[in-house]
Amino acid sequence: MYAYQYGRPTLESCEISGTAEAGVLIAYDSTAVLRHTLVRDTAGPAIVYGRRCRGEVVSCRWENTAEPALDVAEPELVSVTAAPQVEVQAVEPTAADVESLLKELDAMVGLASVKDEVRSLIDELQVNEWRRKAGLPIGSLSHHLVFAGAPGTGKTTVARIYGKLLAALGVLPKGQFNEVARRDLVGQFLGHTAEKTTTVFESATGGVLFIDEAYALSRAGAENDSFGQEAIDTLVKLMEDHRDEAAVIVAGYSDEMVRFMDANPGLASRFSKTIDFENYAPDELTLIVQRMVAAQQYDLDDDAAPILERHFAVVSQAANFGNARDARRLFDRVRKAQSQRLRRLGGMPSVSELRTFQLDDVIAAVS
Repeated sequence: MYAYQYGRPTLESCEISGTAEAGVLIAYDSTAVLRHTLVRDTAGPAIVYGRRCRGEVVSCRWENTAEPALDVAEPELVSVTAAPQVEVQAVEPTAADVESLLKELDAMVGLASVKDEVRSLIDELQVNEWRRKAGLPIGSLSHHLVFAGAPGTGKTTVARIYGKLLAALGVLPKGQFNEVARRDLVGQFLGHTAEKTTTVFESATGGVLFIDEAYALSRAGAENDSFGQEAIDTLVKLMEDHRDEAAVIVAGYSDEMVRFMDANPGLASRFSKTIDFENYAPDELTLIVQRMVAAQQYDLDDDAAPILERHFAVVSQAANFGNARDARRLFDRVRKAQSQRLRRLGGMPSVSELRTFQLDDVIAAVS
């Protein structure tokens, strides 16, 4: 919940959870009354009152939020009546947690080399944790990575799993996932970018900061893009100063990412590894479509697979090929073709008809 510009909300007997930043943010001279409200599982503090903001916090509780859970810029303006807090016991990560996440990674279609790279990183981190617990010295290991490859190759999904693995190993406390792009880091006036980038980085502390199409920071405007360069320079310093507190993953096209690494002399050295995501093969894309079909409780004609493979073999040669995104678009076209066919029946179809994608539906979608 965000209150601003002299807002005057009252929040009572509510539950707020799973936010990427603060659960409740009161800003710009607003006055807010919060009563009997639970805020939990947030990446930022539970409740934040900015400067010149007033209000009451009455019998509110918070669980698993960033510290300080109650962040009040001017305490004399906010009345706080405490509620009994639920003490959350820290759960020691287990080998079962790690193995469950690795199985989730293995279940993804294709990406054999990516899976091997991630497993090798996890193996090294696991051994480091064992050495630390045994009182043995461990080497410094950066968690920052470069994911290079075309769109739709699973970079975002793998980054999410990687963050959860770091949390399961106890390397990072939360493992939450913050996905941002250039617009989230670059400000509108001189000095704003550094502040904005720092705020974004701090919100990702304890988890993963995933910067998609990171090369856009150095590409837009080239020589006169001082704002993009300011964001990169700020990131470089933050990544070094807080190297054990967050994992930064930058992602984008392979060639573009090579040029991106030249934007700052210290940028490349901040990343421990570059993981290359190759395009999906036609049979892998067919399997992705088949999984979408099953997940949405449809049945696909057995003869459709060869048609799908031939279609993906052709479209994958295009310069703007989207990999799994193209698979999603094709699935939507098949569903549209089925809807048009069923609508022409003139009556309510049977359950079997509603579930079935016929061969004609697939042929219409790929045509």
